[in-house]
Amino acid sequence: MSAPASLADALRTTADRLEQGATYRWTHQGNCNCGHLVQTISQRTPTDIHRLALERDGDWAEHARAYCPQSGYAIDHIIDELLAAGLSLQDIEHLERLSDRRVLQHLPPGQRDLDHRRREDTVRYLRAWADRLADLAR
Repeated sequence: MSAPASLADALRTTADRLEQGATYRWTHQGNCNCGHLVQTISQRTPTDIHRLALERDGDWAEHARAYCPQSGYAIDHIIDELLAAGLSLQDIEHLERLSDRRVLQHLPPGQRDLDHRRREDTVRYLRAWADRLADLAR
C-alpha cells in the first residue's frame, strides 16, 4: 500500500482501518491515536512504531514537545514524516488527546466530549479533522 496523497486522505484511511477492526490500544504507541496515523503515513508496523517511540520517554504529545530534528532519536524521524505529511507539532499533541477545538467544532454539538482512549471517538475525531481540512481547501 502506498502512502496517501494528502493528509485528509491519510486521516480517512486511518479512520477506515480502525472501523474495520484494526487493533486499537491507547497505551501502545503503535496502536494508539497517533500510532495509527503513523502507520498510514509511514507504512511502518505498529510493533516498529512502538519500539522506536519507547527509545525516548513519554507519549506522543511529549514526543512532539521534545521534538528535535537533530536529536538522532528515531521518533524524531517519524515526526519528520508527520510534519512532511502536513501535520504540525500541535496537531500531534491534539491527536493524542482528541483535543483540537477547531476539529471538535466539526462535530455536532453534544458529540464533542470525546474520550481519547475510545476507538469510536478516535474515528469520529479523524473524520471531523479530514472534513475540516476539506472545508479549508475549498
